Amino acid sequence: MQLKLTKPICFFDLETTGTNIANDRIVEISILKVFPNGNKESHTWRVNPGVPIPPESSAIHGIYDKDVADEPTFKELSPKVSELIKGADLAGYNSDRFDIPLLAEEMLRAGVDFDMKNVAAVDVQTIFHKKEKRTLEAAYKFYCDKELIGAHSAEADTNATYEVLKAQLSRYEDLKNDMKWLAEFSTHKKFADFAGFIAYNKEGKEVFSFGKHRGKLVEDILEKEPGYFGWIQNANFPLYTKKVLSRIKLRKLEEKLN
Repeated sequence: MQLKLTKPICFFDLETTGTNIANDRIVEISILKVFPNGNKESHTWRVNPGVPIPPESSAIHGIYDKDVADEPTFKELSPKVSELIKGADLAGYNSDRFDIPLLAEEMLRAGVDFDMKNVAAVDVQTIFHKKEKRTLEAAYKFYCDKELIGAHSAEADTNATYEVLKAQLSRYEDLKNDMKWLAEFSTHKKFADFAGFIAYNKEGKEVFSFGKHRGKLVEDILEKEPGYFGWIQNANFPLYTKKVLSRIKLRKLEEKLN
């Protein structure tokens, strides 16, 4: 089955130094760009993270410090990555909770703006878990009847994810071949930021989802307790979370001026 696309979609996967979105770094990135006419474009880069790769991470993806010593940093690669995903929707396996948030952090650290406005994000893992609850290897076997050779390499995982989504659309008649619909279906809960510190309430307003102000409107707290905003900006929160808070604060200021 071919994907019904109104614009390109980039399937991507990251191999990293760890799972901490705010602190860990990319060591490999693979992007498979699929166009509405069915054409595909694939790129895979090893990345020098600028920090040692923990042995436990290397044991998973097989990438060691010596393998990336002479590779470009993400900052050096960021213009190519940005140009490749520009104007495209995004898709991945566990991408909503890990790959997209970490990619956003790396982009912002590199000085490249990253915004998901008007971008559909399809998480193939969420669709799989809602339907079958398995791992990527099991999904590939279940949907495509193939063994996933080279699991935990970014390129193998990226291509397998693309194949699994097409197979899911063929298997489940209730799934719509529409990226915006799939993005909605594959989202666990809507958050204003990627890391889940700022959620939306039933009225669609941003609320804190942690700490002493859990459930309270962000704009109210920023106005009544400006020191809380300063604390978050100076603490070890993800850069994208800080960006969202700044955007809410600026929006509230503009509302007052108008």
